[in-house]
Amino acid sequence: MKVIVITGASDGIGAEMARQLAHTHGSGVALVLAARSESMLAQVSGQCEALGAQSLVVQTDVTVQEQCNRLVAAAIERFGRIDALINNAGRSAHALFEEVADLGWYEELMRINLWGSVWCTHAALAHLKASKGSIVAVSSIVGLVGVPGRTAYAATKFAMTGFFETLRMELKGAGVSVTTAYPGVVATKVRVRGFNAEGKPAGVSKLKEDDAMSVEECARLIIDGMNRREREVVMTAKAKLGRFLKLVAPGVVEDMALAAVKDDAKPR
Repeated sequence: MKVIVITGASDGIGAEMARQLAHTHGSGVALVLAARSESMLAQVSGQCEALGAQSLVVQTDVTVQEQCNRLVAAAIERFGRIDALINNAGRSAHALFEEVADLGWYEELMRINLWGSVWCTHAALAHLKASKGSIVAVSSIVGLVGVPGRTAYAATKFAMTGFFETLRMELKGAGVSVTTAYPGVVATKVRVRGFNAEGKPAGVSKLKEDDAMSVEECARLIIDGMNRREREVVMTAKAKLGRFLKLVAPGVVEDMALAAVKDDAKPR
């Protein structure tokens, strides 16, 4: 039986990955589901158990290192091993830098998106080496190409890219795969719930969402990348093109990034 820990599992991509893993593996998988909302985790847990999977709910705030350690300890106590860690917990943000008066929430965002992943990975590393397992980091295309209004978010995701790229090299001889996923705009509420310039929930998305990828497709692509032990999962043709053009025609990429932002959210 595979034991898979998923952070940010109460909603969106994390919850959908849990459901898909339960559907595919049934009684062959145990899912350790972590997030801040215990009630929402319980709903996802029930859905997974209805598909035959075992599950364990661990209420976790990844901005607190001790809770990340406790998450891993709970997984080991219940199931005795960890075969995969999916670092999915994260928060979005959209604000022009010049409009931000108090940068305190920039630090909070870094704790959620970067440090939560670092702390969970550090706690689970010995167990993943023992199982020759898999680490997944759910980053963002903004971790490869900047977008106006996303200074805080891009900083956290670029940091994730650097950390997990380097960790992959360090673990190459240990048999542990490290997969970094780079979703574009996905049809979830993450941008609506993300920070605005005042560090409060934005309430609206500042990005154009007409071509948003479904959460089901995004979750499937991440799981496929993990199963194939791929280095990276770059999810859209536009993202792949933007990454290439950044090297040879960076001005074009900047224009593409500006075009992705709603007119009322663009710098003036």
